[in-house]
Amino acid sequence: MKISSILLTTLLSAGSLLAQEATPATPAAIKNWQDARFGMFIHWGPVSLKGTEIGWSRGAQVPTEEYDNLYKQFNPTKFNADEWVAVAKEAGIKYLILTTKHHDGFCLWDTRETDYNIMNTPFKRDVVKELAAACKNGGIAFGTYYSTCDWHHPNFPLTSPGGKTKRETHNLDRYTDYLKAQTKELLTNYGPLFTLWYDVPQQFDATRGAGIINMARAIQPDIVINNRTGHPGDYDTAEQRIGGFQIDHPWETCMTICQQWAWKPSDKMKSLQQCLDSLIRTSGGDGNLLFNVGPTPEGLIEQRQVDRLKEMGAWLKLNGESIYDTRGGPWKPAPQFVSTRKQDKIYLHLLKKVSGPVSLTALPVAIKSAKLLHGSAIKTETNDGLLSFEIPDKSWEAIDTIVEITIDGNAMDIAPIDPQKS
Repeated sequence: MKISSILLTTLLSAGSLLAQEATPATPAAIKNWQDARFGMFIHWGPVSLKGTEIGWSRGAQVPTEEYDNLYKQFNPTKFNADEWVAVAKEAGIKYLILTTKHHDGFCLWDTRETDYNIMNTPFKRDVVKELAAACKNGGIAFGTYYSTCDWHHPNFPLTSPGGKTKRETHNLDRYTDYLKAQTKELLTNYGPLFTLWYDVPQQFDATRGAGIINMARAIQPDIVINNRTGHPGDYDTAEQRIGGFQIDHPWETCMTICQQWAWKPSDKMKSLQQCLDSLIRTSGGDGNLLFNVGPTPEGLIEQRQVDRLKEMGAWLKLNGESIYDTRGGPWKPAPQFVSTRKQDKIYLHLLKKVSGPVSLTALPVAIKSAKLLHGSAIKTETNDGLLSFEIPDKSWEAIDTIVEITIDGNAMDIAPIDPQKS
């Protein structure tokens, strides 16, 4: 039977659109993910022996052959999964994501799909298995990072440095089968997982990405998957920056505690103010913060990083109710403040001290009360579309002064508000 070229084009286009469809995460799974708000990212592997960036330094700062053989020396005898989880708990972390395989192709678990894995190092211990068990025992949700691209695998079309070199021979379909087989291993042998965090799709398009998502969701229906399979997935991922105000689609900022993702000797570390500012501003934009550490070749998280994380945890012990289980808004973020909300509460995070009254666009609902989160009542006034109040000079906090506002109604029913009346 002959089919006109126009009809054939239409049919092919429709088929392509159908192929791109991916089963979305359930609202309950998304809410569970959003409520956590604060996660720990861990970038680690044999490259820590060189102190250069994971994946990206292959074929660049480190010759490819040397990089690919680092695993033969990798013996992190001081690795203790329970200690990593203890650090995460003290930091107020709710979920942890490990780089099970980065762009360099090395696998931190006992995979059947390649010999290029942790069991063929001098260490010979399944890091993913031990960390998944420690997270379960410690009450921390566990998720896996898995690089969509693989510059080590012979069937991936691109290779190092930086995935910019084309391989003469490759087979993307066979590589996709490899990726799916490894994803299945992670889900079935180390799950249930909190999230699957893919990265740098390169040759993967939305259709190929949808196939990965649908396969994963057939194994674990409540899995939440990010936007780096080639398909938009369930949540966006701003990197090394705080995402914008976005309440119509989930998102997460991934950011390093130092400058490099993998461990680097004497890497510059962020101050406590920078760390907390990132967490608070991300929450105010309605996003999660996935905060990265890079363990040493011995398997330790640097003590200075541990100390900084503990400082964040101490702040969260006092102020966590204004971060966990909240959504961003109703005020859109501004340089001097952000806001979070849940039920009948709005938490106004004042991040810069001002002289005199604080003034911002009025709420469209009645205010029942206002107070410092751990202090005295605040008298508010609403006039000419502006909400005003004053913070006693001695009550300003160095990093974040939080005003808890109780309203008559549900804070989630308030549409986003511009911070200053136009």
